[in-house]
Amino acid sequence: MTRPTNDTLLRALLREPTDYTPVWLMRQAGRYLPEYRASRARAGSFLDLCKNPDFATEVTLQPLERFPLDAAILFSDILTVPDAMGLGLYFAEGEGPRFERPLRSEEAIKALAVPPMEKLSYVFDGVSAIRKALDNRVPLIGFSGSPFTLACYMIEGGGSDDFRNVKALMYSRPELLHHILDINAQTVTAYLNTQIDSGAQAVMLFDTWGGALSTRAYREFSLKYMQQIVDGLKRSHEGELVPLVLFTKGGGQWLEDLAQTGCDALGLDWSVDLGLARARVGHRVGLQGNLDPGVLMGSAAGVEAEVRALLDAFGPHHGHVFNLGHGISQHAPYDNVSVLVSTVHAYSRSLRAEQDFSEVQPAAEDWVSPLILG
Repeated sequence: MTRPTNDTLLRALLREPTDYTPVWLMRQAGRYLPEYRASRARAGSFLDLCKNPDFATEVTLQPLERFPLDAAILFSDILTVPDAMGLGLYFAEGEGPRFERPLRSEEAIKALAVPPMEKLSYVFDGVSAIRKALDNRVPLIGFSGSPFTLACYMIEGGGSDDFRNVKALMYSRPELLHHILDINAQTVTAYLNTQIDSGAQAVMLFDTWGGALSTRAYREFSLKYMQQIVDGLKRSHEGELVPLVLFTKGGGQWLEDLAQTGCDALGLDWSVDLGLARARVGHRVGLQGNLDPGVLMGSAAGVEAEVRALLDAFGPHHGHVFNLGHGISQHAPYDNVSVLVSTVHAYSRSLRAEQDFSEVQPAAEDWVSPLILG
């Protein structure tokens, strides 16, 4: 697998030296771009956009044509996985994703099985097409939802404010939830491995709803199954390392647990102090994040100031990928995205230029948090 001409993101995720901090944005191909809205109109629906490799390629590349981003991320949806399991994904106007056949009975849960990857061939065809279209400019990131996050949608039948059906199952029939999670973990492992085989050069696991759990429940019902995926994931392809990023929204209190899984980097939401996060995990993993997406709704000067503050918080160290703390809003002015990207590149270069890297960074096992030292 040939490394891209701009491999800054891959090196940052692996905590290797970089000249500047790379940047990409969650949902960078999306409704805030007029060209995306035009593509979706031509496709007919969001699902048609996802399931057509030509359209998926088109919209994946759109933000790279507008901004000098350091990575492309596959245009798809986390719910393609349960859709392949036969739950009947559809999108209701004004309601978001829904499933025709949510898992509401013991019979339905026990019948759940790992689907053949052929049912997701349109995703893998999209990965291959995007890699070809990128022509090794920047890396391509593949992704999946975490087993628990997928289970939330599969059981609730769509989005939820309180996950009442998930938690009712968790606290009454935990063995049934474990069955769903194990099937999901097996499926996601195969799904990500096939994305890697198809050309993904880094992969990310989105645990969007893990933060809704208590600490004990998180370790039993979310972290355990992400660990299963980490253990089963292909960590290299054609001689090149394939970095893995884990992201639990609302999971800042569990960074140490996540860092011990064997992943390469952790995604952070905007509620986590970036400098303190680095102090907690040291150089064991890279960090990705974590600008509040709402910053993009303000002024250009405000965007620049907040970006600089985050880069200062992390410091002139290797192992940081700049990103939002969650997905970009459809209402974000794209001119502010341009300010964000240019500020990350320019200011991080200046920080690197001022830093003397003659001293070797400590190994993870030797690193001691200054918070512990007091």
